[in-house]
Amino acid sequence: MKSFYLTTPIYYVNDAPHIGHAYTTVAGDVLTRWHRQRGESVWFLTGTDEHGQKVMRTAEQNNAAPQAWVDKLVADAWKPNWTALNIANDDFIRTTEPRHTERVQKFLQSLKDSGHIYAGKYEGPYCVGCEEFKLPGDLIDADGEKLCPIHSKPIELVNENNWFFKLSEFTQPLLDHYKNNPEACQPESARNEVVSFLEGGVSDLSISRSTFDWGIPVPWDTDQVVYVWFDALLNYATAVGLTDAPDSEGGKKFAETWPADVHLVGKDILRFHAVIWPAMLMAAGIDIPKKVFAHGWLLVGGEKMSKSKLTGIAPSDITDHFGVDAFRYYFLRAIPFGSDGSFSWEDMSARYTSELANDFGNLASRLAAMIEKYCEGKIPAVAEDSALSAALVETVAKADSAMVALDFQGGINAVMDFCKRVNGFVTEKQPWILAKDPANQAELEAVLYNTAESLRALAVLLHPVMPATTEILWQSLGAQDVLGDISKQQISSVAKWGQLPQGATVTKTPVLFPRLEVKE
Repeated sequence: MKSFYLTTPIYYVNDAPHIGHAYTTVAGDVLTRWHRQRGESVWFLTGTDEHGQKVMRTAEQNNAAPQAWVDKLVADAWKPNWTALNIANDDFIRTTEPRHTERVQKFLQSLKDSGHIYAGKYEGPYCVGCEEFKLPGDLIDADGEKLCPIHSKPIELVNENNWFFKLSEFTQPLLDHYKNNPEACQPESARNEVVSFLEGGVSDLSISRSTFDWGIPVPWDTDQVVYVWFDALLNYATAVGLTDAPDSEGGKKFAETWPADVHLVGKDILRFHAVIWPAMLMAAGIDIPKKVFAHGWLLVGGEKMSKSKLTGIAPSDITDHFGVDAFRYYFLRAIPFGSDGSFSWEDMSARYTSELANDFGNLASRLAAMIEKYCEGKIPAVAEDSALSAALVETVAKADSAMVALDFQGGINAVMDFCKRVNGFVTEKQPWILAKDPANQAELEAVLYNTAESLRALAVLLHPVMPATTEILWQSLGAQDVLGDISKQQISSVAKWGQLPQGATVTKTPVLFPRLEVKE
């Protein structure tokens, strides 16, 4: 069975991660958790991009050797950040690891041997911040100086004897690919941009650098290092065994994992992933990824999140106040995935209070309190409100089709609409009034059972988004003892009504979404 294989970009280790990096990684984590709950075999890769001029210069500025510098950043900043955000990745690739560097050299040598690489001279603008050879038309003019449009910093003029990849030969095959497989580059705005770039004609790509040595040596010309993007893009395939013999462990892993199902990227690195990367694979006769999905930018004060412009916010600045699960929920709920979105503290506070604390958290705590008070802390007899159970069937179908299409906002909205519906059900039935007359005990218990069973479904459906909070709710409902781990619950069977058995013990837990401290 082929794994559902999803990758995030490998992040440039030059500095500590900001919420833009966290946004992509959380999206990847939520999607892979969802696919696991669909019963699929999943492989989720993230990692770090550690070569190139920018890393070398930053290491020098910090009086460190490049390898020591990247080791420190990965250990102190990157890996702990993903642990803190509850990211359940299966692998973490570093481009300085031997498994990567050896496979990159083998792949490169095979392209050279098959006639796809030639010697040439590169003269032109280069942005060290992007680690990208720029086209003159890409640049902006400021007082006679040419600036990179992304970093607003001057470009450098490069003049080197390099090795070139025959990228231009793949213009037509790529155009045909996107015409025949529109889902291969999403959203539509991203695909249109790639197609128009290809239609404008593509020149061959310099794939080596000769003026510095922090990189993977070109195997047949060790005075040069592999251009950092050519090295970095290969991580998606080297991590799962690219170039290994078919009968080896790596070769078998490659066969069951490749091609990748989804490459998640920010839209600023779309061309690398939708033009250069598939062309490299086509040249090697390897299947190209099924989908590149370019999400939008997170904007702060109207500007793209960036360390160089001081708009980079560390995830901990937000999670220390709102908690990790609220962070995961907010960014996927508030911003349509694929569009730019603005982060604002006020909007996050408002959603936290209305959607998480009031709609969801309050429902859970009210139910636990009422079952304790009116049913001696035990789930009452199974009962089914046909309108609620029908709404749940519809919710699961809607949420599932949205999530697998990477419409996180649509998927979460469907689930939260059901949560509102359950709140409406409780308000309408008024169990606290029913409880005043012993003659209503059976009706009261039916209301509480329906509410508890709805919360069971909400816990499972929101688990990929908020794993820690839903785990607490699961334990509170007594579901762990009778139904097993929440992460093992299948999306396909969530809507089967009556899974919480009579007599399961409900326990009160701390409030799922505590009142926020007032931020001075």
